[in-house]
Formats: sequence, structure tokens, C-alpha cells
Amino acid sequence: MDIKLTAKEILEKDFKTGMRGYNQDEVDQFLDVVIQDYESFSQQIEKLQTENRKLRSELENAPKKQSAPAPGTTNFDILRRLSHLENHVFGSKLHNE
Repeated sequence: MDIKLTAKEILEKDFKTGMRGYNQDEVDQFLDVVIQDYESFSQQIEKLQTENRKLRSELENAPKKQSAPAPGTTNFDILRRLSHLENHVFGSKLHNE
């Protein structure tokens, strides 16, 4: 996302006037609203970028979870526990089908 204008550039922009041009006061009032929105968007973007940096830092510094099984646990132990869990949850339905 390329930002082409700053709030200051919008504020300082001068338009040439013509014989049948727009009402200058009306244009100025509209541009004032645009500038306010622009400043709000810039503040919101900065706030979100700061929050994003903070969260990324927390994620990088968070302790890593251990994905390996506990020491002393074998695949056989895991399969046995899974079998017991299936029997407990599904009971006789598992063996009658």
C-alpha cells in the first residue's frame, strides 16, 4: 500500500481558481474532513503496527512447547493408551460393528 499524500500535503495544496470554479469555502471544509480522516487512519496504522511488533516479539520470546512424547514413552505405550481411550469412549460399539 503506497501512501501518496500526507495530511500536511493535503492541507497545503493550492488549487487554481477559474471563472466558474468550485466554491472555495466548500472545498476547504471538505478537505478539512479528509485531513482529519487521514490523520485518524495514520494513527490507527501506527497503533496496529506497534501492536503487531509487540505480538511478534512476544511470540519469538515465548517458550517453545515440547512436541515429543514424554521421556520413557514408547510408541507401544502410546498405542496402548489410545486403545484404552477408544474402549472407554466407544465401549462395546467399537467391537460389535
